[in-house]
Amino acid sequence: QVQLVESGGDLVQAGGSLRLSCAASGSIFSINDANWYRQAPGKQREWVADVTSFGSTSYRDSVKGRFTISRDNAKNTVYLQMNSLKPEDTAVYYCNAEVIDGRDYSRRDYWGQGTQVTVSS
Repeated sequence: QVQLVESGGDLVQAGGSLRLSCAASGSIFSINDANWYRQAPGKQREWVADVTSFGSTSYRDSVKGRFTISRDNAKNTVYLQMNSLKPEDTAVYYCNAEVIDGRDYSRRDYWGQGTQVTVSS
């Protein structure tokens, strides 16, 4: 069994910064692509950023230049550095990753439980 646990969410003023972490634990052989998504109240969940197993990154337009996704493969952890935060960034942020199971080398998709980010104006 694999678990993804996000942390780092908080209440911050506009213009501030936060660093989210997503730690994977369990029977992990490796982690392929990892993503951050977010869901604001009353809105659908939306994709925010992606990092591949090779370290290539991509971002939704509204966060380009402000957010940076990264990963530490040795720690099975994915990060999202968020700078110049805006009130519209307020949402629950979720980590998602495709994990190669160490028991049978199967590929499975996992989600974390989410961490709340609130940006005040």
